[in-house]
Amino acid sequence: MSLRRRHQPSVVSVAREYCDVNNHQPRSYWDYESLTIDWSTPFDYEIIRKIGRGKYSEVFEGFDIKKQSPICIKILKPVKKSKIKREIKILQNLKGGPNVIQLLDTVKDPVSRIPSLVFEYVNNTNFKTLYPTFTDFDVRYYIYEILKALDYCHSCGIMHRDVKPHNVMIDHETKKLRLIDWGLAEFYHPKQQYNVRVASRYFKGPELLVNMRMYDYSLDMWSLGCMFAGMTFQKEPFFHGRDNHDQLVKIAKVLGTAGLYEYIKQYDLRLDPAIESILSRYQRKPWTKFVNNYNKKYMSNESLDFVDRLLRYDHNKRLTPREAMAHAYFKPIREYHAQKKSEAAHLDPKQRAEENERNKEHFVPKDLTPKGAEEAKEADGVDAEEEAAQGKGGDAEENNAENVQSNENVPGGGGGGGVGAGKDENVKESTVSDVVMKEQQNQ
Repeated sequence: MSLRRRHQPSVVSVAREYCDVNNHQPRSYWDYESLTIDWSTPFDYEIIRKIGRGKYSEVFEGFDIKKQSPICIKILKPVKKSKIKREIKILQNLKGGPNVIQLLDTVKDPVSRIPSLVFEYVNNTNFKTLYPTFTDFDVRYYIYEILKALDYCHSCGIMHRDVKPHNVMIDHETKKLRLIDWGLAEFYHPKQQYNVRVASRYFKGPELLVNMRMYDYSLDMWSLGCMFAGMTFQKEPFFHGRDNHDQLVKIAKVLGTAGLYEYIKQYDLRLDPAIESILSRYQRKPWTKFVNNYNKKYMSNESLDFVDRLLRYDHNKRLTPREAMAHAYFKPIREYHAQKKSEAAHLDPKQRAEENERNKEHFVPKDLTPKGAEEAKEADGVDAEEEAAQGKGGDAEENNAENVQSNENVPGGGGGGGVGAGKDENVKESTVSDVVMKEQQNQ
């Protein structure tokens, strides 16, 4: 029986911006395999309660005993060491960056040797509760904040590869936003071929769905475009495919099949026959077709132009984060920041310090109740093929996507059927070690 050879596209594609960042860095900057991790012991941290779970981690609200401050603790389940090293190295490289979740510590239980990552705490509100309350200004503000994080990580030579609402933490009271879960992030090297089994289904770019492996930072901009479309058109998720093949069909029903075939031809790609068999001929829909009485408060010529410049088949024709921030849609946000900067310049040094402290404040978290695993699976867009791979201990590139702080948590939480239903998830544990031992017993 002869094996079918994988088609090797003849067209080379490289990022339009920040293409050579890692080429100008020392090898130690991007070679995470050689990283030596300085593990701390977990005894300075208390576990408060579980707030999320994933295939490869359990996520807890915690407390830093020494600093007397809330934290988030991600206890990792067994995964390839290289994946843990990659996530840690990327978080270290991005430390201090705008709107990037901050890694505070890396700890390992001395007995079980199970590793955990300690992060800053964000008093997040579930996006399904929060987004419908947003004003037009709020949407512009928070998308701009995400763009800051993406521009920064791209400028550091890093692709996030899992941008979605579940990975954006928002404390709406303080307007604090953090981009989280860097477990699928990767260093960008021009002309390198990457695993296409990344990102959650509803936010996968066309390049992933047609096996275009020489992708780049622009993948994150497609995912952001899906997120933006979901927020403004009040349709979450915007592209709601049953599986990866159907996901491409859902995209084609909006962007049209003519553009898809043009993209495939331009980059010398081959469309999976299984997709071709279910792909009919679709005309491109104008974005105005999605405007209705429920979402018209978010609509403007600028918003429709902005979504159009993100959701494009050709990854090289999507806006970069820097170009996006300069778009007319964000003019009110740029003016808002200019005004705040002007006001801050007129404060005396003491007032400025007090203002900065107010912006850094952590608030006591509200009651959070995790959703059930099945509902979370649907929200994350995990398809049957991916789930099968997880069950077989499949590729960690695709299966490692869970949240640092689960966005499936609903403040003022609801009834039964949550994670660990039937157990009291809110019982305070004494240390990280206690939880690690309990998790081992349950396995």
